Order: sequence, then C-alpha cells, then structure tokens
Amino acid sequence: MSSSVGERAERTSIRVERASDRRIRERNKLYYRFLHWPIWIWVFFIAPGPLTFDLFARGFDRRMAIWLGVVLSGTGLAGLRGRLPGVEPRPYIIRFTEDKPNPLYRRVCYTFAWSAAITFAVLNMTGLIVAVVTGRWVLAQIYEVAYFPIAGSIWLLGLSGHLPRVMASTKNEGHERRYFYGTIWAVCLAQPVLGVLWNVLPQTRVGDFIKLAVFASILGFVGWLASRGVLPRTRPIVPGELAVSD
Repeated sequence: MSSSVGERAERTSIRVERASDRRIRERNKLYYRFLHWPIWIWVFFIAPGPLTFDLFARGFDRRMAIWLGVVLSGTGLAGLRGRLPGVEPRPYIIRFTEDKPNPLYRRVCYTFAWSAAITFAVLNMTGLIVAVVTGRWVLAQIYEVAYFPIAGSIWLLGLSGHLPRVMASTKNEGHERRYFYGTIWAVCLAQPVLGVLWNVLPQTRVGDFIKLAVFASILGFVGWLASRGVLPRTRPIVPGELAVSD
C-alpha cells in the first residue's frame, strides 16, 4: 500500500515524505508543549465570532476579558492533563497505518480549529464581495446573521467525524494532516494581509476590489502550494513506518 501511495504521488509531482525518514520523538519537550498552548487559547477565544468581530472593530472590553479568563482556565487545565494536541507528554500518533481511536480531545480541538479557519475566511470573503458589488459594507450584519450557522455546521461535521483529523480513527493521519495544515497556511497568511489592506486602502469599490483580489489570490496560491506539498507539514506521509504527527 505504501509503495502505491508513493508512486501515485510521484506521478502527480506531489512532494512526499516517507515516514521512515522522520526522526522519532518519544516525548514532547516542555517548551514544545508550552508553545502549543497559545494556539489553542486563540482557537477557542475566537470561537464566538461576533465577539471576535467586536474585538477587531472596537477593541478589548469586559466581555472579552471574562471569556479570555474562561478559555485560559479551560485550556490550562486541559494542557496540564495532556489533553490538547501538541501539549501531550508524548506524541499520540506514531504509526500511521495503525487503526487507532482518535481521542475526544483531539476531535474537539481540531473541529474548532477547522471552524476558525473556514468560517472567518468565508465571512470576510462574503463581506468583500458584497462591498464590491453594492458599494456598502455590511460585514457586522453578516457576522451577526451567518457566523453561527456556518460555524455550527462545521461543528456538526466534526461531531459526526466528517472532517480531516477529526475522524474516529487516526489511520489516515498521514494525508489528513496535510489538508488541515494547507488550510491553516492559506488562512493565516491571507487574513493578516487583509487586515493590513483594510487599514491602508480606502473603503471604495476600487479599494475593496483590490482587497478581494489580493485575499482570494493568497488563499488560492497558498492552497496550490500546499496541494503540491511545498509548504511545511503539507506533504503526504507514506504510511507503513514509524513517524510522529503534530
């Protein structure tokens, strides 16, 4: 099976990573575990999208302070128990062909990570398109109306085990993680650039069109790079050997 997967990847010019070439990490170092904690703080902190919109539109307030305290407490306790991805005392996934149960904490965390990556990008793209077509900015209204239906749909997909890295088994982790990291790369590069353009360019149709074009281009180009396995953690890992998944 591993050879056929590798041959298919080579025929399509996708860079692959052989599990046998990866250094095995028996335990996660303390600094490695600690550095993963802020990732999950951010993922859960921005989960209530309209509140996050207010954060960027109006600044930090009492509601956000309370919610941040809840998130810090919850993720802190989970991290101390080793129940956050990357914060475990030792890597959970080592053998990629093993049909191993995917723990609940991984499924919950990656479901919310998928939601954060997809929902904000979709809503911001929608707001840009509406602004270009109508000449009006209604992004706040879009977040109020559409955030929870979209995010909730993704949460339901995660709950039912229909998202990469959220499946009931980890046996396809060598491929599922590349879809996840490809999405994260695209969104984490496109969103900050959009934020800069928001502050630099005027809110005119021309300015909004430039924002839309740049935002969509970054998402598309980075997604293409990820699909070719060019970016870190986006190469398919040929199963059958020992490896470590982050």
